[in-house]
Amino acid sequence: MHQGPLHTPGVLQAFAPARDDDSRKTLRRLAEIGFLPGESVRVVSRGWLRGGPIAVRVGQSTFALRAHEAALLQVRWAVKV
Repeated sequence: MHQGPLHTPGVLQAFAPARDDDSRKTLRRLAEIGFLPGESVRVVSRGWLRGGPIAVRVGQSTFALRAHEAALLQVRWAVKV
């Protein structure tokens, strides 16, 4: 998700496999705040530093995610025609 297109709707498909305890804790936290498979998502803004935070809209809420957090989310992006 961290390299997803700006302002393009997508659907959260799944979580990437957790490699360690920190990843598992991050995935649990993301699920608790609404990042669940089937939810609509969209990248609304990126920080000016490469690998910096991104603003992500999930459902009706907007969150700032670090690149390593966003990388744990597998998203299917809508195809622009």
